[in-house]
Formats: sequence, structure tokens, C-alpha cells
Amino acid sequence: MNQPVALLALADGTLWPGIALGKPGETSGEIVFNTSMTGYQEILTDPSYYGQVVTMSQPHIGNYGTNYADDESNRAFVAGLIVRSASPTTSNYRSEKSMQDYMADRAIVGIADVDTRALVRHIRTYGAQNCAISTGNLDPERLIALARQAPDMNGLDLVRHVTCNAPYTWNEPSNSAWLMDEQIIQADHAASFHVVAYDYGIKRNILRLLTSYGCRVTVVPASYPAQDVFSLNPDGVFLSNGPGDPAATTYAIENVRALLGKIPIFGICLGNQILGLALGGDTYKMKFGHRGGNQPVQFLDTKNVEISAHNHGFAVRPDSLPAGVEVTHVNLNDGCVEGLRARDLRAFAVQYHPESSPGPHDSHYLFAEFIRLMKNK
Repeated sequence: MNQPVALLALADGTLWPGIALGKPGETSGEIVFNTSMTGYQEILTDPSYYGQVVTMSQPHIGNYGTNYADDESNRAFVAGLIVRSASPTTSNYRSEKSMQDYMADRAIVGIADVDTRALVRHIRTYGAQNCAISTGNLDPERLIALARQAPDMNGLDLVRHVTCNAPYTWNEPSNSAWLMDEQIIQADHAASFHVVAYDYGIKRNILRLLTSYGCRVTVVPASYPAQDVFSLNPDGVFLSNGPGDPAATTYAIENVRALLGKIPIFGICLGNQILGLALGGDTYKMKFGHRGGNQPVQFLDTKNVEISAHNHGFAVRPDSLPAGVEVTHVNLNDGCVEGLRARDLRAFAVQYHPESSPGPHDSHYLFAEFIRLMKNK
């Protein structure tokens, strides 16, 4: 059966033909690439990808299907998906639906049969830029213009599009008990620390791990005032991942600044950037960012190297951090900041994703560290 043709156009004028994948239509956004071998469903439902068209660098995508349990949020957030080869068959006992049907149901426009190896090299050389995909009107000039009209990620507050509307509680633990430090769980589960988690685009597996470590979790909107957080009487505050330019989330920065030194704080990804800004540092947009499950990060305290999961296009500028703020983790590929800590203020964060989903589990000790920080507060 012949599949409808599709066309990908980049803002720099390059064209990448393929075939339609997912829902027919067209879309635009910032084109990025992810190097993970698996985890496409978690990527599709990760709110941090809001406004982005994701290129999967691995050639064969979709062979194990999809299932509800692997969703990282309640809907798809990517602006589009680009793959080399979309598997026509599904083989996995957990599969409930093919990737193609899942994408169609979630209104995700995609394109397959693209030379993604060449496309990833193009993005690495020329940097992340805007793009457009169409499965209908394939006029090249129109699509290039559509790509160029997409909003620039610099200065863009996308958190307001993905955060929850009202506070809610989360009590579902992880089903992967072997990921945990059993000693910490046994020692601290009875304490049931109350954690207020700021939702800048939070992933479900973060909430599952916090719960598995014995925390009672209250999730609050990104703009939830600091004084209202205090009224919830938490033992700690968590700053989540999320999309867009961290410097544009001025409300989040101000709230975190008001919490610093008064309560233990742990951040991940965008939470790391917001913490860095609240501490007085600066952030910058990277050329093409880090996205995938194979990034080497060194923990400077121990010199241990962790293989870690990433999804970020911005980073904290290390020379902008004031005295009393330490860089704790660095990326061994490009040296960028992957973690920071303010000991006196009882705050720390990492740029990568210790909760994985998808990705390796080298960094789950950071959740145990958060427990220790609350225990010793």
C-alpha cells in the first residue's frame, strides 16, 4: 500500500522528503534530535518537548508499540516526530497500540523515511532551528516560510502552556523497586516527608520516585506563590523539568528566590536552570542541546561518571554563579554545567534526568540525597 508523501522544511531552506506518519496535517516548531534507542512514547508525552519537533537518531522506531502505563503525562506535547523507519509491526507483551495509531489518536503529525543520519549531522553543524512538516500542501517555499514564522525559543515562556491548573496530590509509587536505595526507604518511609513539587512540566516518573522514597507529594502550578507553599508546611520543595527559556519564567525565579534558605530544595532540568537564576546566575541557549539516554556526566565530589538521560537546550553559565554556589556535575562531552549546589541554603539541582524514563538509572541516588537533606533540616 502506498503511503502519502510528506515534506520537512527547515528555516535555513533545506528540504527533507519522506512519508506521512501519525495524524495527517502540518506542524511547525524547533527541530531537535534525541539519541535514545528506546522510549519514544515517554518522549512524545514529555512536557519538556512542548513546541519542538523531535528527530529520533536511531533508525528503527516503533517496534515495541505503546501502552498507557508508559505515558509521562496526560497527553502528547511534542510538536512533531521525525524517524528513519517506522516499524509496521509491533512485538511486545505490554503493547496496547502501534506507534502510528498512538500518534494519530494523540494528534501528532510526523514524517518517516527521512535520512535522519544526515539530518542529525545537519542540526549538529548548523544548530537547532525552526522547521515545518506537512503531509498535504507540499509547496516548498510555503513550508520554508512556515518554519521561519515559528516562534524563537529564546525569550519564550512555555511553562504556562504545560503546568497544572490547580494543586493536586500524587500517591502512586514506582513499580521498579530495585531502582531504590532500600536502606533509605526503610529508614525514612515512616517519616513520610511532605514535598511540594512545582509543576513546570513535570514527568510522572519523578512523582513516582518521590512517592517511592516515602514522600507525600503535593503538586502545585508553576506560578504558585511562595507564601502559599509555606502554608502547606512542606519538608522540601521540588523544582521540575519543563520547556522553553528559563529566563522568561520570572514568576518561578522570584518564588524560588523567596524559598531559598528557608526549606530544602531539589531541582531537575528546567528546575536546575531556575535555581541557578534564583541564586543570581545566568543561562544561555546551547547550539543544539542534549537529548538522549547516553550522556556522560561526572560528579565532581566523587569523580564518578554517570551515563545519564538528558533533555535540555539551555544551560547555566558557570562563571555567572556567585560565591557559595558550587558546580557539582559537568558534562564530559562539552563541559557544560550539569549540576549545582548551595550548601548553606540547602539547595541542589541537576540538569539531567535522574528519574530516567527513558534512560539509565545511574543517578537515582539524588532522590536519596533529597531525603537526607530533608531529614537533616
